[in-house]
Amino acid sequence: MTDKIKVGIVGGTGYTGVELLRLLALHPSVEIVAITSRSEAGMPVAQMFPNLRGYLDLAFSQPDSAVLAQCDLVFFATPNGTAMKLVPELLEKGTRIVDLAADFRLRDEQEWQHWYGESHACPELLDQAVYGLPEVNRAQLKTANLVANPGCYPTAVQLGFLPLLEAGLVDSEHLIADTKSGVSGAGRGANVGTLLSETSESMKAYGVAGHRHWPEIRQGLSLASESKIGLTFVPHLTPMIRGIHATLYAPLKSGKKDLQNLYESRYKNEPFVDVMPAGSHPETRSVKGANHCRLAVHVPASGNTVVVLSVIDNLVKGAAGQAVQNMNIMFGFEEDAGLKIIGLVP
Repeated sequence: MTDKIKVGIVGGTGYTGVELLRLLALHPSVEIVAITSRSEAGMPVAQMFPNLRGYLDLAFSQPDSAVLAQCDLVFFATPNGTAMKLVPELLEKGTRIVDLAADFRLRDEQEWQHWYGESHACPELLDQAVYGLPEVNRAQLKTANLVANPGCYPTAVQLGFLPLLEAGLVDSEHLIADTKSGVSGAGRGANVGTLLSETSESMKAYGVAGHRHWPEIRQGLSLASESKIGLTFVPHLTPMIRGIHATLYAPLKSGKKDLQNLYESRYKNEPFVDVMPAGSHPETRSVKGANHCRLAVHVPASGNTVVVLSVIDNLVKGAAGQAVQNMNIMFGFEEDAGLKIIGLVP
């Protein structure tokens, strides 16, 4: 396809919304025709986000299903529970959807209701949605009309564990994911807990008793291993703006394996997964602003525990960048179109 597709973004004022705008503004095959915000309707986008001056001449508008239905694709960068109320109508009118929130990530309606605290508005679509992890579902994404973009933690954790589980090399009932995220993962809304003076020079765990990303991770890993998954998932808030670092632990079943070769072989054709040389320790700053996941695999002291290090930018490979990657696959563009970005250092 050579013609530009028309794209709309619902919820353009948050961090994932502006990240979508940053990436799509220079995409060679995209025309952004609508950016919605109920609270900021009428405000020029570049007034709120001056980094877009000279690249985007649009104003925020009220969500209008008639306008959105004229788009080839609509991204939802909205709070959980918003997309599911508009998606059925847009799908009926032939508009394809990438939802960056969690409305379609879980296949089980009751589990979704348990974790998100409300009834699902269109449970009949849960089985139709394609989970947008390209490294797993690339073939299904090519024909998908509704894509559930993965969460940030689930992206880093699944990419780290997948080769081990697919090969059946580890005890899948005793997995541990020790994860750290930058403060932007909490969103753009004003909150005392994310003030600079509250987060600087401090680190804390949260959601230990239960986090919404846990069932999403478990669902994906269960499909990969075709067996029961036992997962301890502990997220932490760290004093940085962007980035996720996941330290993953899994017990080896038996014997020595060439895990470096396993990872390199699994991801050799993946444009956005970089398996680093043996002994490496990937840093979040190496993927800041870029759509890459960098991985390193270790077996400390030649023991029986595999340690995988996985880093991503939570706003790019963990959100907007992966959404653009999914769009590229859906419409037959080069998968890295609009995403040929090198991480920012320092």
